[in-house]
Amino acid sequence: MTTGLPMSVPAAGLPARVRIHEVGPRDGLQNEKTAVPTDVKAEFIRRLVAAGLTTVEATSFVHPKWVPQLADAEDLFPQVKDLPVRLPVLVPNERGLDRALTLGAREVAVFASATESFAKANLNRTVDEALAMFAPVVTRAAEAGLRVRGYLSMCFGDPWEGPVPIEQVVRVTKALADMGCDELSLGDTIGVATPGHVKALLTALNEAGVPTSRIAVHFHDTYGQALANAYAALEHGVTVFDASAGGLGGCPYAKSATGNLATEDLVWMLRGLGIETGVDLAALTATSGWMADHLGRPSPSRTVRALSHKES
Repeated sequence: MTTGLPMSVPAAGLPARVRIHEVGPRDGLQNEKTAVPTDVKAEFIRRLVAAGLTTVEATSFVHPKWVPQLADAEDLFPQVKDLPVRLPVLVPNERGLDRALTLGAREVAVFASATESFAKANLNRTVDEALAMFAPVVTRAAEAGLRVRGYLSMCFGDPWEGPVPIEQVVRVTKALADMGCDELSLGDTIGVATPGHVKALLTALNEAGVPTSRIAVHFHDTYGQALANAYAALEHGVTVFDASAGGLGGCPYAKSATGNLATEDLVWMLRGLGIETGVDLAALTATSGWMADHLGRPSPSRTVRALSHKES
């Protein structure tokens, strides 16, 4: 990597530091067609931690039938659970929570939908039925001293329903907040958001009593808008950004969803803005290149490709 680039040129009014919620090992790998060996996943997580990421979503305790790529959660999590970082895991229901608790998980996440069509496709329930299923999960997790994140999919558009009214997203987000979720991740599952839409939703959530401090954003780059949307969220004061090393991932239930925002691309932008992340970009790029070799294809991340090309 060329020393001194990108130049750090801060913009007024932006946060001084953000936390990246790395989703590569879970959201990034869940859609792979061929199984990634458990030891490779564990090494991936260890390398991400060594690169300075302080939150790494490790795996999911969803039934293996639905997400076979993550069927090894019981084997994987014990290999990484003692790493000195936050290692949240996805749990779809109380059974999933039981599995996570047995293995000593300290953070869990539930995943709701802002739309009826996706709730049906993803959870085989209505939006309200899914919320009712999550309520005891969140309560039990909180009682056990666990931190709980609430994911909300299809916040900006749905492949079956099209536009999603902002008030609909606010209603479900507020329900997750009132349920006791500590953090709320707003997902642009099919990558159709634009910056004005991002700001409008964040403003509406604030007006409904959901503070920016509890909000994270999760952008996909289907239409090349992920970084623009991340910048809009920064301007609003958001300090937690979901991203996936190397741009891995999509969504197994939304075929139009392409890769997540690449962590390297986000870090490059944040570094240029003088915003601290604690991430070693060279180490992260090397990690994503290593995983791309295991997957047998180049990384989708523009930054990984650019830096790897310079090194070669």
